[in-house]
Amino acid sequence: MPRAPAVARTLPSLRRALESLRARGATVALVPTMGALHDGHLALVHQAKRRASKVIVSIFVNPTQFAPHEDFGSYPRTWKADVARLAEARVDLVWNPGVGTMYPPGFATRILTEGPAAAGLEDRFRPHFFGGVATVVGKLFAQCRPDIALFGQKDYQQLKVVTRMAADLDLGVKVVGVPIVRERDGLAMSSRNVYLSSGQRAVAPTLHRVMKDAARRLRNGESLETVIADGARTIGDAGFVLDYFEARHAETLAPVRSIKDGPVRLLVAARIGTTRLIDNIGV
Repeated sequence: MPRAPAVARTLPSLRRALESLRARGATVALVPTMGALHDGHLALVHQAKRRASKVIVSIFVNPTQFAPHEDFGSYPRTWKADVARLAEARVDLVWNPGVGTMYPPGFATRILTEGPAAAGLEDRFRPHFFGGVATVVGKLFAQCRPDIALFGQKDYQQLKVVTRMAADLDLGVKVVGVPIVRERDGLAMSSRNVYLSSGQRAVAPTLHRVMKDAARRLRNGESLETVIADGARTIGDAGFVLDYFEARHAETLAPVRSIKDGPVRLLVAARIGTTRLIDNIGV
């Protein structure tokens, strides 16, 4: 049976563990998560192990990135299963702070995000989100002092926001984006997939199918306006409530008029029932 990773829950215990990990010049990779781990998270861990000699996985469900109407209270929490999976992956340390550790009484500092955080995608529907993400990730970087940090490309705008923040604030962390891990039918793996009913789960891969078809049509020279309109209609006809389906510049997230303005990324967010799904692909 694999040995369970060390677990730190206080800042002093984290600092002691980091001193041990850093012995003999080891490089450290951080994989930030909110738990409820799936194969997508494990793909980040495997990439981390290839790139650094020691791997830390943080598990913290961050309340500041949830709006009052969102699912903070019901967000899946699967601690025992998570630790078992991290033991199998031979992770060195799990950083599992409480809310009081991350946001102690009197906490009054936030990281203000602009640039890719104000692209009119997730920020249009979740205006609170990237301030919460940037603040908690900035704290994780300061606490764990990793050489690299790995994030999945499923949360593509988040990846660009964190990359920009790390560069702008000279945090000394290389941010690495890892390709999306998908189910066999194309659905992007997500902790929120557990909320889908069997009928909704059958429909959910529509998002990926529409994006693949749209990318193919765009590469074949069809008009971006027509392709996006057709895709949005197909998504709606499948039973989704669409938040956005857009083509953006893959680095800046600025709007584009054609794939000649690229590189181009297609991004989608839509609700089916009470579950909100996001996905993206390159063109």
